[in-house]
Amino acid sequence: MSTKIVVKHNHYRDSVFLMVIDQQARTLRGVHETAVMMGTDNNKDIIREVGFSGADIDSASPNDLILCVRGQSDSAVEAALAQMEEMLTRKPTPRELEDEYKTLDAALRERPSCNLALISVPGQFAAREARKALHRGLNVLLFSDNVTLDEEVELKRLALSLDRIVMGPDCGTAIINQVPLAFANAVPPGPIGIVAASGTGLQEVVCQLAGEGLGITQAVGVGGRDLSDGVGGISTIKALEVLEEDAATRVIVVVSKPPGPATMERMLQRISESDKEVIVCFLGADIGVMSRRGVAAAGSLEEAARMAACTVKGVSYTPRDFTFPKEKIESIVARETRHMAGSQRFVRGLYSGGTLCYEAMIILSGLVGDVYSNIPLKDKLWIPNPPTGVKHTCIDLGDDYFTKGKPHPMIAPETRNRYIREQAADEEVGVLLLDVVLGYGSHRDMAGALSESIRAAKSSVETRGGYLSVIASVCGTAEDPQGLDSQVEKLESCGVVVMPSNAQAARLAAMVLKAHSVRGAR
Repeated sequence: MSTKIVVKHNHYRDSVFLMVIDQQARTLRGVHETAVMMGTDNNKDIIREVGFSGADIDSASPNDLILCVRGQSDSAVEAALAQMEEMLTRKPTPRELEDEYKTLDAALRERPSCNLALISVPGQFAAREARKALHRGLNVLLFSDNVTLDEEVELKRLALSLDRIVMGPDCGTAIINQVPLAFANAVPPGPIGIVAASGTGLQEVVCQLAGEGLGITQAVGVGGRDLSDGVGGISTIKALEVLEEDAATRVIVVVSKPPGPATMERMLQRISESDKEVIVCFLGADIGVMSRRGVAAAGSLEEAARMAACTVKGVSYTPRDFTFPKEKIESIVARETRHMAGSQRFVRGLYSGGTLCYEAMIILSGLVGDVYSNIPLKDKLWIPNPPTGVKHTCIDLGDDYFTKGKPHPMIAPETRNRYIREQAADEEVGVLLLDVVLGYGSHRDMAGALSESIRAAKSSVETRGGYLSVIASVCGTAEDPQGLDSQVEKLESCGVVVMPSNAQAARLAAMVLKAHSVRGAR
C-alpha cells in the first residue's frame, strides 16, 4: 500500500471542479482512496476522516490545495497524481473561454438581456453574490448550500420587493424557458407548470409527465426550506403568481414534503383561491385535510403527474397502484419469491434522491411497517451515521454525511456500489430497492456503473441458498443524454425488475416481501 500527499500553496480551485478531478482519479486502476480539497478546517477534518494525515495537511491554509492518494502501489499513486496535475494545469480552449466573464458586471455589459443568475460559490459567499445579482435586476437560482436561514429569508424578501424570485438555497433542479439547470431532465414544452421544494421530486414529476406525452412551461425549484415556517413559502407563492399569470400554463403542480403547520395553512388558503387548477403533492401530509379545503391532493409524485395529465386531457382520473396488468405483477412476484430463503424478510432501499427515498418510506411503512432511515419519517426510526441496515431500512445516500467533499451519488456510483454488496451480505435482506436518476449533470451511465455490483450481490446470495430481489425505477426520459430505454435494458440484463415509477417500485417491493412471508408460513 502506498500513500502520497501534495499541498499546492495559494492554488485556489472551485469545489465542483475539484470533485470532478477526485471522481476521475478514483476510477484509475489500483487507486483505493483520494481526497482533492482546499485546506479549510472543515475540509481537513473530512480528509482526516478518510484516513489521510500529516503535518502538511495540518499546516495547509484555506487557499492551499491538498491532493491525497492511497493506492496499491507507488506507480498507481503517481499515475493518479499525474492525472490530477494534468487536469489542474490544462488550458481551456478558445471556445471554452467565449462566454467566460470575470465579474457579474462584465457579463451584464456583454449580455444585458439576461435576467437569471445561477450562483454556485461556497456558502459563506453565496448570500452576498445573490444580493448583488438581485440588485442588478436578476432572478437567482442559488445552487449553493450552507446559507443560513436568516440569510435565506432576507434574500427572498428582497427578491419579493424587487419583483424577482430566489430559487434555493441548495436548489439543485430547475427548468426555466426549456433550459435545464443543474440536475435536470430533457422534457418537451407543454401546458403544465411545476413548483417544487425538492429536486428529485421535481424530476420524477416532469419525467412522469413526459411519459404521458406532456411537457411543461416552467419547473421552478424553490429550495428545501422554502415551505418551512421559518421561511413561510415566500418563493413558492411567488412562483405560483408567475405561473398563474402565464397564459401557456393550464395546470400547476406543487411538490414538497409537508410544510410547517402555519405555512401549510397559508398554502392551502392561497391554492384554494387560485384561478387555475393546482395539484398538490405534499408527501406524507393528510390528503383528507387538503381535499376538505378544496385542494386537489396527490399521495405520490406519480399520482400528481397523472392527475395533472388527466386534467389537461380532459379525462377523469382513476387511481391505480400499478401500470402493468395484474397478471404481470403476480408473475413477477411469484418469480422473485420462488427461491428466497426463509430468513429473507426485509427491504433495504439505497437512494440517490432524498425525496424519492422519503416517498418510498411513506409507501413501504403503510404496507410492511416501520422503516428505519438516516432521514426517518419518525425520530424513533433514525439510524446513526454511517447508516447500517436495521430491519426495513431506506438510506438517502445523497445526505450531507455522504457528500461532504465527495461527489453526489447521482454523479458517482462508488458509495452505492459498496452498500449494494454490504446489504446483500445480510442474510435477512430479501429485496434491494434502488433509484436511477438520469438527466443533465447525472452520471453518463449509472445503470452500467451499478451492474457489476448488482450481479455480484445476487450471485453471493444465490451461493448461500437464497435469492436477492432487486427492484428499481429509472427517473428519466427518452431524450435524456443517457437514454431511458438504454438504462432500463442495462438494469434488466443483470436481473433487476424495473418499474415505471418510484412509487410502483416501492409497492412491488412490499408485495414481494408479503408474498414471501405468506409462502413461508405455509
